[in-house]
Amino acid sequence: MNEEVARRWLATALDEARTGLAEGGIPIGAALYGADGVLLGRGHNRRVQDGDPSTHAETAAFRAAGRQRSYRGTTMVTTLSPCWYCSGLVRQFGISRVVVGEAETFHGGQEWLAEHGVEVVMLDDAECTALMREFIEKNPALWNEDIGDD
Repeated sequence: MNEEVARRWLATALDEARTGLAEGGIPIGAALYGADGVLLGRGHNRRVQDGDPSTHAETAAFRAAGRQRSYRGTTMVTTLSPCWYCSGLVRQFGISRVVVGEAETFHGGQEWLAEHGVEVVMLDDAECTALMREFIEKNPALWNEDIGDD
């Protein structure tokens, strides 16, 4: 995948992450793009805002995209390495590619996805990393709740 396009798509996910933070939530954003490059859906982690632990950024973007005949050829873009729950969503629906903003603050299922034929594009984006580092430092209990780490 062209890195310029990946970074442009990541900007959509970063906008969502900032929105989530401004709402008092966890700053993780995602976007789902079609094989033709059209934005299908976007979203951010809303587990705090909605009191729903299943509303991760990737699931919010997936839901916003609505029903698709097929997800083959689509790309999920996320500011943070996808957790096992969101990695499972990618595999379950056959999403072809995942663009990851960063995996330094949280190492999710990206290797498992790659082992199962999903193209994984790691961007190691400094802004994504800084956003998460600052949030984790200020909100360690909320972060640990989000990742299921008592």
